[in-house]
Amino acid sequence: MEALLCRKLGDPSLSLEDDNSPIIVSKNHPVPQLKSPTSVRVRIKATSLNFANYLQIQGKYQEKATLPFIPGSDYSGIVDAVGPKVSNFRVGDPVCSFAALGSFAEFIVVDENELFRVPEGCDLVAAGALAVAFGTSHVALVHRANLTSGQVLVVLGAAGGVGLAAVQIGKACGAIVIAVARGAEKVQILKTLGVDHVVDLVSENVIESVKEFLKARRLKGVDVLYDPVGGKLTKESMKLLKWGAQILIIGFASGEIPVIPANIALVKNWTVHGLYWGSYKIHRPAVLEDSLKELLSWLARGLISIHISHSYRLSEANLAFSAIKDRKVIGKVMIVFDDKLTRSKL
Repeated sequence: MEALLCRKLGDPSLSLEDDNSPIIVSKNHPVPQLKSPTSVRVRIKATSLNFANYLQIQGKYQEKATLPFIPGSDYSGIVDAVGPKVSNFRVGDPVCSFAALGSFAEFIVVDENELFRVPEGCDLVAAGALAVAFGTSHVALVHRANLTSGQVLVVLGAAGGVGLAAVQIGKACGAIVIAVARGAEKVQILKTLGVDHVVDLVSENVIESVKEFLKARRLKGVDVLYDPVGGKLTKESMKLLKWGAQILIIGFASGEIPVIPANIALVKNWTVHGLYWGSYKIHRPAVLEDSLKELLSWLARGLISIHISHSYRLSEANLAFSAIKDRKVIGKVMIVFDDKLTRSKL
């Protein structure tokens, strides 16, 4: 089978023909065999490429994989084989899931309790982009912040994978959503999602723009700050938070880890949530299961949609990483194993 192998640490956006590239496409990698009576082998149709994959191959992610490894992420596909004691799935069933390692390949073997059936009417590629971005945002906003109707939510990095997810989940919860992004194309897409206010950092100051909106709507301040960006933007956005606000720390796409002053958090009674979605699989697996089931239901009912910005074949993986690196992505980047599904927009 085809598989993407990370053989050393480095920049995965380099050409695959470059000797310095840390990744190679193995054309004859062994097909994984069923490991237990409850194992399921999935023929992967699509797997999502996340910023975490880019960091992991550079050795900059919090979880270190032993070299060589096949990167992993959220994925979707068709059940190819089942163990004798598998009771929930049959060959041919459409499924989706998340794997820390192994999904950047044509086949993956997992236990049946890690898989989710893709509901009828759901696009299979879209289902392969659901777990990480939408799962992160859903757990953060619904399970941690308990976002409720009428609260004011500010989403930084709103045109990225987790950002677009947070915007849609915020609207599904009935929140007043303020999206912060950079560039006219991103702003336009956010407006089509029905956000209440968009700040374009190319031409606007986030504090001035949001304060003007809050004043016009007679709102006292921001209840929840969703932050996958970090850096200076976090520092500025904290000036918009009201008493009792919540801060959701999702990531640091800016490359700069912000400092949240504990004295101000004390005086204003802020709650700061660190949210590492992947660790829920170890510590709170039931939360992940409930979250993904609800998201699949929302996807089937059209309450949320997956915006796929770029799709590539496995042999074009370096181009996919370049799109992430160069911030060309609005929504999700996918690796697909069916040529009919490939729709690169670069």
